[in-house]
Amino acid sequence: MKTMALTLTFALWCVATVSDAADSRPNIIVFYTDDHGHADLSCQGVLDDIKTPHVDALAKGGVLARHGYSTAPQCIPSRAGLMVGKFQSRFGVEANGRDLSGFNKEVTIAERLQDAGYVTAQFGKWHLGPGPKITDHGFRHVFNQNSGRPFASNITLDGKDRPISNLPPEMYHVDGCSRAAASLIERYKEEPFFLYVAYRAPHVPLDAPPKYLSRFPGKMPERRRQALAMLSAVDDGVGLITSTLAKHGLSEKTLIFYIGDNGAPLKIHKLDAPGGGPGWDGSLNDPLNGEKGMLSEGGMHVPFVVSWPGTIPAGQVYDHPISALDVAATAAEIARLETQPADLDGVNLIPHLTGKKTTPPHEVLTWRWVAQSAIREGNWKLLRGGEREYLYDLEADLEEKHNLAAKHPEIATRLRTRLSTWANELDPPGLASGEMSKAATGYFDFYLDGKPASQSRVKPTETPRPTTGTKLAWQLRNGELKRTPDGVQISHAKQGKRKTPFLTRNGLNLAGPVTAKVVLKTTGKGEISFAWRTSKEKEFTRGNRMNVARNHSTDWQTLTATLPGDSKVIHVRLQVPDGTTTIKSIELKPTSGKTATLAK
Repeated sequence: MKTMALTLTFALWCVATVSDAADSRPNIIVFYTDDHGHADLSCQGVLDDIKTPHVDALAKGGVLARHGYSTAPQCIPSRAGLMVGKFQSRFGVEANGRDLSGFNKEVTIAERLQDAGYVTAQFGKWHLGPGPKITDHGFRHVFNQNSGRPFASNITLDGKDRPISNLPPEMYHVDGCSRAAASLIERYKEEPFFLYVAYRAPHVPLDAPPKYLSRFPGKMPERRRQALAMLSAVDDGVGLITSTLAKHGLSEKTLIFYIGDNGAPLKIHKLDAPGGGPGWDGSLNDPLNGEKGMLSEGGMHVPFVVSWPGTIPAGQVYDHPISALDVAATAAEIARLETQPADLDGVNLIPHLTGKKTTPPHEVLTWRWVAQSAIREGNWKLLRGGEREYLYDLEADLEEKHNLAAKHPEIATRLRTRLSTWANELDPPGLASGEMSKAATGYFDFYLDGKPASQSRVKPTETPRPTTGTKLAWQLRNGELKRTPDGVQISHAKQGKRKTPFLTRNGLNLAGPVTAKVVLKTTGKGEISFAWRTSKEKEFTRGNRMNVARNHSTDWQTLTATLPGDSKVIHVRLQVPDGTTTIKSIELKPTSGKTATLAK
């Protein structure tokens, strides 16, 4: 009996020891902002109109990373890379509009932490599939608010459980995410937690309430005022969350990252267009060259702050390049997770930020985004866009104004070889996975080659004039159509009964199955759908209708669908959501024969 008692006592001691060890592991919080330009933290010291005292306090108490990078110049791929901890082109999510099945098969850092006993929670913008499915990726709690509309959530603002379903908003979306996150800290203050707070700010639509707008009086572009106000709301949220940590003595037990997902979209002209929809989001990338949609510094060199009081020495300005991929690797290490070498592409930053390691965390950083690819090795950076190639010494030329490729061909060759070796590991392999778009070509012309902007400056009060050109082969129903430089713009009819607009085309003779592809951007939140009629049918039927999954953003995206059947498709309708939709192109590709397009 005595032996049994001693054995039981020892077993209970082991359980208690393991429990104590688990509870002693640090909390991890990732603040992730949206289309947030490099200049727009006041601690960066670039501009004096921005006010971010709480993020500044994080930097003062930890590290301001001067050369922090996202993995892509666009929302979805950068978020996929952050969540998985591997470069996103390894699992097929290189750009917006790409299929997410590869991401769905990957193990996120949230899943790893949840399996290890962490309480995990997501707040704000997800952008990696439907909101109700976020729990499939390792998040126990979800508060998916990123606008003023109902959103998927399984907790209330006060952190109480509810069945996951649409929750009507009670607060401005930035404030709501901050409040819910602070509530969960109150709830789980005795357990290790991982909070992913992904504010949809300052991404369009610009929607800051008067409370924050009033902080920025005076003459300035209204879009700039909106961006400053939205970032002020984010900063207040950082303050609420960090003060909640301090209230419960958790500051020194919590590692915090603050990172932007990509650079600000300037649209070259930084047009102060009325309304808060697509266009310049009011944020700035100064002094960096380029913008969102480029692998120049302005596209993916982002705000990056790391704080862990008591572990990371305060007041550092860190000049070695680091990556958002390092978040997962760092979290895995400090949470004592077991991982394999191929699981993560980043490195544990803590030894580097504490001074235990004085070497740079990375020999190189590498990127590929559609037709662009880049590599940074020390201060040298090689950037490719299509067949164009640029070499920059970022120590002397952070603004990427002086292409040194001709002056140092041996360096360009060495970096290109190293970049190619890495790119051949991706899916698909190679330095590019697609062709340069018209927009990207214009950006490279303007920012890197010094050519005049291909887009004309439009006054805010002007309405873009319809473009001239080939007559459309499609007709619009239940809406108004306007030809713009970007494509065909569709909006609801201003008069009469409100019905959903759709484009229609009859008289086709397409051998099925037909592959349908449309390139568009929209401010609406509804579905995109195709309906079709074959030569065997006199009317449209319910069975011949297909909703197409899309990302709920205002960025350009390419959507595809296959219209099944072995009969000839003779009539097609394309339904667009509420709001304003701009269609750049439509293609209906039959099994054999000519492809039908927007114009022919």
